[in-house]
Amino acid sequence: MKITLEELRAWVAVVDTGSITAAADHLDQTSSGISRALSRLESKLQTTLLHRTTRRLALTEEGLIFLDHARQILSSVELAEEQIAQRRDIPSGRLRVNANAPFMLHVIVPLVAEFRQRFPQIQLELNTDDIMIDLLEQQTDIAIRVGELRDSTLRARVLGSSATRLVASPGYLQQHGTPLNVEALSAHQRLGFSQLDAHNVWPVWQREGEFLQIKPTLLASSGETLRQLALAGQGIARLSDFVTREDRARGDLVQVLESDTRELRLPIHAVYYRNQSLTSRITCFLDFLREKIEQNQLL
Repeated sequence: MKITLEELRAWVAVVDTGSITAAADHLDQTSSGISRALSRLESKLQTTLLHRTTRRLALTEEGLIFLDHARQILSSVELAEEQIAQRRDIPSGRLRVNANAPFMLHVIVPLVAEFRQRFPQIQLELNTDDIMIDLLEQQTDIAIRVGELRDSTLRARVLGSSATRLVASPGYLQQHGTPLNVEALSAHQRLGFSQLDAHNVWPVWQREGEFLQIKPTLLASSGETLRQLALAGQGIARLSDFVTREDRARGDLVQVLESDTRELRLPIHAVYYRNQSLTSRITCFLDFLREKIEQNQLL
């Protein structure tokens, strides 16, 4: 049988207070409970730690040796408890965050400096994937998911939602003409996603009053790749506002079919496993990200 912390605390308390009764008062236990703990400890060690008389307790040689080890063990446990408590109060440690390239580059990266200044003891590790990852396999604390969630094993916190619109470069429109209606899109280069067909739904209506499901003429797995293709004049793309906001402000990309565009927003969640308790470093990152998204209208 293994020695327990309860038995070690009883043993040290008896030595420090000088009696079983005083130790019981100190630990808010009964004298009989302390006495039984000492007996179990000596039985497990197969040695006598104390000589008990009606007047006093005397340590044996083995008791003196074991007392030093017991104090070190209890001190280590107390130190560990204090450090865990401090981590709750002062977020620290490695935080692995995964997101697709557009969200990482256009939303998270610009906020990193302020986050690190506010939480200097957190070590960020930022990873990008344009496909759904296994959080446990990739040892990821938080993943940012754009679009509807499918995995029921995940817990999620809503960060917001982003509007989408059709965009193209002025150079592309000058060379190929500006589509004047939805039907005209079939004659243009349509930049779309290769991995998720749900992202190839464009925010304009077909004649049936449904959003247009396109068949891309050029495909890519990443929204950031599609952005670069659009900037390079390779066609028309459907992208989230947080990806193209600066491009549109500079005039590098312009909206196509603005009057025909209907609201089609993509939900954005931070996800983590259901059986994972939220540590302070995860909580502070999610709170910070939500705060900045709302404050600066990043989506």
